[in-house]
Amino acid sequence: MSLPEPATSSDLPGPAWAERLSAEIGKAVLGQNDVVERLQIALLVGGHVLLEGMPGLAKTLLVKSLGQAMGLDFERIQFTPDLLPSDVVGTLVYSPHDGSFTPHLGPVFANIVLADEINRSPAKVQSALLEAMQERQVTIGGTRHPLPNPFLVLATQNPVEHEGTYPLPEAQTDRFLFKLLLDYPSGEDELEMLRRWGSTTRSPVVEAASNGPELLALREGVDGVFVAPEIQAYLLALVRQTRDMAAPAATALRPLAFGASPRATLALYQSSRALAFIRGLEQVTPSLVQEVAADVLRHRIGLTYEAEAAGLSAEAVIAQVLAAVPVPG
Repeated sequence: MSLPEPATSSDLPGPAWAERLSAEIGKAVLGQNDVVERLQIALLVGGHVLLEGMPGLAKTLLVKSLGQAMGLDFERIQFTPDLLPSDVVGTLVYSPHDGSFTPHLGPVFANIVLADEINRSPAKVQSALLEAMQERQVTIGGTRHPLPNPFLVLATQNPVEHEGTYPLPEAQTDRFLFKLLLDYPSGEDELEMLRRWGSTTRSPVVEAASNGPELLALREGVDGVFVAPEIQAYLLALVRQTRDMAAPAATALRPLAFGASPRATLALYQSSRALAFIRGLEQVTPSLVQEVAADVLRHRIGLTYEAEAAGLSAEAVIAQVLAAVPVPG
């Protein structure tokens, strides 16, 4: 009797799901493979993502294509200075017939919500969105309304144009699992983009390759990925190193005004497991932790004025953190 063939990575639930999703998104968006992989991780762990890049880099198209490929409800909110909290979460509508108030739910009640140019709205709107991001619920007229499951906020912002913007408070940026930086596509990808999107009558069609119940089932597989005690200690040491770099120093340049929060430790732990899951691995390795470290930490650390004057960036400080913490053998 012949033995069964060993499972390949494409036969495993994580890699097979990731390949299907990437193939559909790749019909519309080219040259952002690493970003697509991070968005898959965010789906698996239920984390929100902040996308930063120059205009025209397909940030909105990427999020829309993700919603189509997942077969989930998608809503886009264009953040502007005159946006009101009720425009996001909803409000109570008065009925003159019986004098009652009926809740009208806003666009935040979707599985995937695109907060386009999120830094263009004032603090009241940000606080309304903050409850949705953290508590997965919205309060309208004193009544709590749970948001659908799965629920993700994918926000975009322009790194250059700051006129008329409101910087996101640290309490809100800390709620994002990742901060992803989008760059220009390669010449080859941009040429292929011309072929796919150059027609005025046709455009690529992204079809559903997954669904909500499948995603929720896959999250149980992520919880099955093993994280050794040594790896747990390693990722904890990385986060704590950022806090040590924020401690007052007598002589050396203090690069950070504040380090990463405990939420960063949890994000690093969860995202490393999800990355192992979609790579078809049964346990987390130090290299996987290092891969997601910058995306988890760059928006959770604050550079000092001295560090900025010296030309340091968040990525450079994170590289110092990775170099300073010993890798478990």
